[in-house]
Amino acid sequence: MTTARDLMITAMDVAPSRPVTQGDLSLALAGAEVVDLLAAEAVTLDGDRIVPGLGPATGDPLLAQAVSSLVREAPYELVGDWLWRRGRGLSAAYLAALEAEGLFGRPRRRGLRFRAGREAPADSADRRAAAERLASDEPVLAALASAVGIRDDGVGGGEEGPDREKPVHPESPESPENPENPETGYEGRHETGSGAGTGSEGGRGTGGDRAGDGTGTGGLQEGSGGFPSVSDDVDTVLAAVLDALTQLEAMRQRRSVEQAAFDNIWRGD
Repeated sequence: MTTARDLMITAMDVAPSRPVTQGDLSLALAGAEVVDLLAAEAVTLDGDRIVPGLGPATGDPLLAQAVSSLVREAPYELVGDWLWRRGRGLSAAYLAALEAEGLFGRPRRRGLRFRAGREAPADSADRRAAAERLASDEPVLAALASAVGIRDDGVGGGEEGPDREKPVHPESPESPENPENPETGYEGRHETGSGAGTGSEGGRGTGGDRAGDGTGTGGLQEGSGGFPSVSDDVDTVLAAVLDALTQLEAMRQRRSVEQAAFDNIWRGD
């Protein structure tokens, strides 16, 4: 099992305080993949940049796809840029992969809402392993789960709004993964700030704001030191995910304000 698969199974299996949006989950999955690739020694980090390594090939098809899409020429790719590029449609890809493996059972009405016909994970060794990993407060999965709202531990606990309260599907015109929607699409990320999710000092500050009261998850204390329970490289990735999620929420808020202003014009207000 990989961190990304565990996160996807957890997202489908756990009833959160608010539904998980596809865009948030995709960014977190892209971050989880980097953590998995670091563990497999398939990549290293040079500061905030992902450097392909000579580690053993992974047996996971989606991780293998991630490896094949790495930028292999200097100066290599920033972690934040990877999250936005690789994250595009990634939650749908993981969902399809888990469906193909038959990891679904009876439908559930709570938690992550799927399109018609989607079912929740069946009882399996993979599902139990993911649940045990989350229950054990394993730092990486706990942090990512909290960041996307499937674990209410402070991280990702910003104020709820209309765009945060409802799930968004990849094919929806409101989805941040929809290429037809540049206002909330991934292409517009740099409009909210440069160096998105690179783990730089500025990026970590943004991530800290998203962390709410700074209590973190799994015993982590999110602050100036980042995530002290993990390695420096993993800390960089987690900080980048938090920063990217904060920027995505800012895009949603901006779109909501612009839409409200547009509606007011049409109403003559």
